[in-house]
Amino acid sequence: MNASRIERPARRVWRLALATLALACGTAAADPDPQRGRALLLQRAYLPADFDQEVFDDLWTAWEEPLRSRAERAPVPERRRMAMDRYGLQPHPDDPSRTLQYAVGPDGGWHMSCLACHQGQVGGTVIPGLPNSTFALETLTEEVRLVKTRKRKAFGHMDVGSLVLPLGTTNGTTNAVIFGIALMRHRDANLAIVPRPPRFDLVHHDMDAPAWWHYRKRRTLYADGFAPKGHRMLMQFLLVKDNGPEKFHGWEEDFRHIEAWIASLRPPRWPGPIDSGLAARGEDVFARHCAECHGSYGSKAEYPERLVPLDEVGTDRTRLVALSARERGDLNASWFGHFGADAAGLREAGIDIEARGAGAGYVAPPLDGIWATAPYLHNGSVPTLWHLLHPEDRPAVWRRTATGYDRERVGLDVEPLDALPAEPLLPAARRGFFDTRRPGKTAAGHDFPSALAEEEKRAVLEYLKTL
Repeated sequence: MNASRIERPARRVWRLALATLALACGTAAADPDPQRGRALLLQRAYLPADFDQEVFDDLWTAWEEPLRSRAERAPVPERRRMAMDRYGLQPHPDDPSRTLQYAVGPDGGWHMSCLACHQGQVGGTVIPGLPNSTFALETLTEEVRLVKTRKRKAFGHMDVGSLVLPLGTTNGTTNAVIFGIALMRHRDANLAIVPRPPRFDLVHHDMDAPAWWHYRKRRTLYADGFAPKGHRMLMQFLLVKDNGPEKFHGWEEDFRHIEAWIASLRPPRWPGPIDSGLAARGEDVFARHCAECHGSYGSKAEYPERLVPLDEVGTDRTRLVALSARERGDLNASWFGHFGADAAGLREAGIDIEARGAGAGYVAPPLDGIWATAPYLHNGSVPTLWHLLHPEDRPAVWRRTATGYDRERVGLDVEPLDALPAEPLLPAARRGFFDTRRPGKTAAGHDFPSALAEEEKRAVLEYLKTL
């Protein structure tokens, strides 16, 4: 892929967002301002700092050989690039010593933002709102903790929390749903802190982040669509003990702007040639076999936001059983859901919020920009669209290659395996493999394409590039 063709316009987008920072943070706007929202995500700290520049610059000392020796010989700028590659981070366009995923606070601390999971790259090109399919949060946190220990620096909330709560067993996916359960357990509906003992019965499982440009089409959030979308609901992952109710009230206006930026995003165009005749045939096949769930596109676009029952879609069920109906209901009945008013609005609009709260199935997502959003399914278990269309050929174990993108099969460029390597793997290396045999990671289900002939699958694959 020619990265520079997309990267130059993307850099202009980032620079425009930063250039508006002074206006964005200094004046109030009558209506939500998308550019202000972007600037806030880049600059404002909403969570405690995870580490500082000194710790980040010394992370190489925790790496395995021969990478550690290579980093030791490298100049500091190159060493920083190596660190960003290792952890799935992208350089900030105006300061390559920093990343897009962390805002640097006045104290010099690096504070994780929503962009950690929701700002990624494909083929080396950064695309706003793209899921971060290379984010190695567990590895980063482990190695930050090692460096802090050597330097006798105080642990932060991630350093401590990750000792009891897994952050993610595979690079690019995170245990984010359980973060929300664990954090909400210690709050009442008004977000006041309620002391409770931690839970040890949580069903940990990794999820693939959604593309943010789908936000404008949906009325609900998450793979099972149980939560009404809204600027408050976007704030729930700020529920660390340092943030009391007054901070959420004070930040609510910020998140109106942030939501406006998310809603303003549009999917990227396929950067290569398209066989228009083949794509036209694929559009017809898609209309007959796929549009009922995933919607139609073009001049008569419609998105049904259909909840597909678990027995029908057949994908991994762990996400549905990890949350109880009560936990889903408590979130909607809290300040985040305007104390149930948002859910009532969905009910009036004909969305069966009770069925979704009971974990009845998964919502078929929009497919705009699907070429860029690999891996696929809600748990990120399928590496390419070709594999999605060929259920019987999905690899049991796969590892992403250095090149990262497969333009022929449309998705991640991967090395398929029948099993993990026989030799023991260090934790950081093990997280480079996706093992579909592990709980919560199965690539089963969504076998609807099995009804298609091979030529029809090829046509649908070409059509999906056009969305």
